[in-house]
Amino acid sequence: MPIDEDAAYRAVRSRDARFDGTFYTGVRTTGIYCRPSCSARTPHRRNVGFYPSSAAAQRAGFRACKMCRPDATPGSADSNSRADLAGRAVRLIADGVIDRDGVAGLARELGYSERQLSRALVAALGAPPLALARAQRAQTARILLENTDLAASEIAFAAGFASIRQFNDTIREVFASTPSQLRATRIGPRGEPGAIELRLAYRAPMDAAATLGFLAGRAVSGLESYDGSTLSRTLRLPHGAGLVSLTPATGYVAARLRLVDHRDLAAAVARVRRLLDLDADPQAVDEVLAGQPALTGLVTRRPGLRSPGAVDGFEMAVRAVIGQQVSVASARTVLSRLVAEHGAPAFDSSPDWRLFPEPAVIAGLDPASLPMPRTRGRTLVGLAAAMADGSLVLGAGSDRTETRAALLRLPGIGPWTADYLLIRALGDPDVYLGSDLGVRQARARLTGALDPVATAPWRSYLTHHLWASLQDVHPLPADQTPLSHKDFQLSSHL
Repeated sequence: MPIDEDAAYRAVRSRDARFDGTFYTGVRTTGIYCRPSCSARTPHRRNVGFYPSSAAAQRAGFRACKMCRPDATPGSADSNSRADLAGRAVRLIADGVIDRDGVAGLARELGYSERQLSRALVAALGAPPLALARAQRAQTARILLENTDLAASEIAFAAGFASIRQFNDTIREVFASTPSQLRATRIGPRGEPGAIELRLAYRAPMDAAATLGFLAGRAVSGLESYDGSTLSRTLRLPHGAGLVSLTPATGYVAARLRLVDHRDLAAAVARVRRLLDLDADPQAVDEVLAGQPALTGLVTRRPGLRSPGAVDGFEMAVRAVIGQQVSVASARTVLSRLVAEHGAPAFDSSPDWRLFPEPAVIAGLDPASLPMPRTRGRTLVGLAAAMADGSLVLGAGSDRTETRAALLRLPGIGPWTADYLLIRALGDPDVYLGSDLGVRQARARLTGALDPVATAPWRSYLTHHLWASLQDVHPLPADQTPLSHKDFQLSSHL
């Protein structure tokens, strides 16, 4: 979307943090770019330009402000939610695809030519793929410089740079500092040896504890743990395993990462951000939902409610299939057994932590050997086979329409499961699970009429609000009774 420069300047004058990550302000007289909420003196209107991404600001010759650190803002809510080529590309770049496979690999995964891809990204974000990847490498390098004792040469290649010279030049251009100067600015202890401590920013409001609680209620032994405040889980990453611990804090989520290979830092951060839906624009969502009188109370009780995603599409698909029409406890028991029997150890030094089984492993199992009805076992093995051979992809860059169609072609996968995976695995913000049992029960408790169509493009958040409302103490109207689970999919286990 084009930037309304007058509105953008008003946001800068009021230091409105809601717009951090939505656009960046380049100050021509200083050569610095900032986030809208920067506390520095507001520049004159004639001296500023506005850019849709940090990469676009860097491409225009601006360096990052050392006061507000604009490269550490939440991601673009627009890019996070959009389903077009640019949105899919941005999510894959955040996952490190260019660093692993180059621009050609990114274009190939998206099914477009490099020229088409570049044109779409320049139009949407003001920068081509390499510039976006370069901005991300600079941010990754800074995190490693400030949070680890790795040698600068190791950091250069871990961050995705092709050479030490490219690393040094980029750090100087983006931060107006050398790598050693950046390292010297770190303050206080770095935490546990071998761990990377991060603050994952989000746009307020957000009840991070509630989001972690949603995930904790579905935690699988060996894969995840929750101690009442911190959620920990393993990550299968492109170059090795990872372990992340997430704790809510004031204004951010504190993350402690342990990585087998530091090249996986960008991918790990991107996947955790999708898991917690940290790049959402909660005020835009709440404004639309609260426009329905029947939802006003729900939005008031849970402002900024998130739509949690997934760190791995295959894992989420297996959870959805195994959890069909069984209790939370039963689903967790089966999943824990699957992880224990078929998941590889995540770390040699910590045998209790395991990775979720890979698609090829599940595809090779006999459905009769699985602790579930035979039909569901065949569905699970068929799903795994489709993921293993590449005919089904559940990733950040997947086309939502094509993926839904591919899911429905699989035996045992119906519209409810396909739509649920659009919400959780692909991060689609606009899916209303109207046939879901929990949604039907919650809707029956509402006072007043509800028009789900009027809540577009945020119907996934409507679905989550209805699920969350089941925790509230509200008796059903006298003339209504709870719906039978025989007629609708169960959702509580998911």
